[in-house]
Amino acid sequence: MPPAGAACGAWVLVGGVTGVLLGLGLGVVLWRWRDRQAATGRDEVVDTAGAARRLPLAADLLAACIAAGAGPVIAAQAVGEALGGPVGQALARGAAEVRLGGEPADAWRSLAALPGAGALARLLERADESGLPAAGPVARLASDARADWGRIATARARRAAVLISAPVGLCFLPAFIAVGVLPVVIGLAGGVVGGR
Repeated sequence: MPPAGAACGAWVLVGGVTGVLLGLGLGVVLWRWRDRQAATGRDEVVDTAGAARRLPLAADLLAACIAAGAGPVIAAQAVGEALGGPVGQALARGAAEVRLGGEPADAWRSLAALPGAGALARLLERADESGLPAAGPVARLASDARADWGRIATARARRAAVLISAPVGLCFLPAFIAVGVLPVVIGLAGGVVGGR
């Protein structure tokens, strides 16, 4: 409806054959733009920073569930439903696919697509295929993910400290020149000019 309204509006405003052609062109452009907007709106936007923050918690919860006696798939389902967010959805989706008979490599692919979660996805895949105990390795992955997150946060804090020093220097440098250096220069210039 909006493309047709835009076409009619252009025809009314401009009039004649030019208005009809301009209206049709405007209607087609608006129609294609709306289709593209609808197509991009359907794509799922993943919060990568949120996923990276929640990954250590998810791995800790998985390790606790597996240590308590749950299988990796059941633990992933429980943690995914409890956690939510991109990591929780990927865990729940992968566990549901495995429980329905899907291949573990395909089931954990959405988890592996999240930043930093590739090792956890491979571990869940191997644990499901081979039956190896996964509590210890998942706990190590959680501590590694937590350490990575800490390193990233420390690097960001250091970068912020460096970036904030430039505006502070630009604020204090003119004041230092005006209060500290300029009176001395004026005094010396007055002495040199007056001494002649």
